[in-house]
Amino acid sequence: MLEQILPCETSPGGDDQLRQVRPVRPAALDGVLAALPAAQAAYARAAGFAARANELLLLPGPDGIAAALLGLGEGGGPHAFGGLAQALPEGTWALAPGEYDRAAAVLGFCLGAYRYAAFKAAPRAPARLAVTPADGPARAQAEAVWMVRDLINTPANLLGPAELADVATGLGQRHGAATWQVRDAALEAAYPTVAAVGRGSDRAPVVAGFTWRGRRATDASPLVSLCGKGVCFDSGGYDLKPSSGMLRMKKDMGGAATVLGLARMIMQADLPLRLSVRVGCVENSVSGRAFRPLDVLRTRRGLSVEVGNTDAEGRLVLCDLLAEASDETPDLLLDCATLTGAARVALGPDLPALFCTDEAWAAALLDAGTRVADPLWRLPLWDGYDSWLDSPVADLNNVASKPMAGAVTAALFMRRFLAPGTNWAHLDLYAWNDANRPGRPEGGEAQAMRAVLAAVQARLCNS
Repeated sequence: MLEQILPCETSPGGDDQLRQVRPVRPAALDGVLAALPAAQAAYARAAGFAARANELLLLPGPDGIAAALLGLGEGGGPHAFGGLAQALPEGTWALAPGEYDRAAAVLGFCLGAYRYAAFKAAPRAPARLAVTPADGPARAQAEAVWMVRDLINTPANLLGPAELADVATGLGQRHGAATWQVRDAALEAAYPTVAAVGRGSDRAPVVAGFTWRGRRATDASPLVSLCGKGVCFDSGGYDLKPSSGMLRMKKDMGGAATVLGLARMIMQADLPLRLSVRVGCVENSVSGRAFRPLDVLRTRRGLSVEVGNTDAEGRLVLCDLLAEASDETPDLLLDCATLTGAARVALGPDLPALFCTDEAWAAALLDAGTRVADPLWRLPLWDGYDSWLDSPVADLNNVASKPMAGAVTAALFMRRFLAPGTNWAHLDLYAWNDANRPGRPEGGEAQAMRAVLAAVQARLCNS
């Protein structure tokens, strides 16, 4: 728990009575060493400390380890501080003043402190960081990231559609939102493609959501609408994945988790907005009830869809949600989904693919991602590929006729269901770290969430 890692207190004498870690850049190293006690400065020089990124040096004192130096290199985003919680000795530490962004430092410390320990204790307790009330925004972002990581890391046998739906409505209720869940016959009527995808599982599909407004918001305040792909496990359906392809499919609800984490940050910050959240919670399984290749599905928008591949289910889960949300004319409609392997082939695991119908929003999202070290990379909604979705028996197919540009054609499929003129951004995420890195432990990851928050604040909350 973050409460164990971030004590909101300092010693009676202030932070200077705690062991301090001093962040330092190479250009400032000589000045920092000159200010240290002579023995510690000599030790740092003898150890060859050069203030390289993520370089940590523990400094000795009369009673053991007295302090530490952290190299920032030429960077300084949150991940520069991501190794501290696991590398520093146990106990409470304070960040010494310096030329760095304290909010990024606190966030980075927290991101690196996280470990999923629901079933197996972490190898060691992380170090603690003394914080003050001014660190509240960074702490709130860390709490949202931890929530998202916990959701993605939870095994699918413990987090099915019903449980994910309850997480969504429970989050809304804690923040005073109006919540709802749609199931059974009502789901078939309102969200027929969600129902079709989830029909093969013994765990029934659910669409959950909530609406919220900040205390300063009015009926005329900007509306942000969020939609998340919540496929709690994806077997591929009748187009069955190989066993190796299923190993991480508990993470296929990473888009829904990210949407909920973003909503949590918006509500905790009490932004002067109206917020609408929808999460499609399903399991894509194989059974006598499961949808099949070449089935034709009806959709909320009225378009008919031929199923070219049952493993392209995420876009089917989202298309009805996007149709409903876009009809409310939001100022921004954003969906998050672990949608295509093609995006990972193009951009790798660290860069979510951004597709956007509005140039100003695209620029804002990309700029925010760079600014808060939560990067995105834009891919095109290339109209020339739209005809690849044509079907001889339905209005469109859920997969393209050509084995190329899979992330692009998936986005083009979903664009077909939007109301004209919708400001829409689609994020194709990986939502996973394949290995441990500073601030990014192996397992589920909240990608692009902080970037979207920063872009929403910049465009909709600063007038």
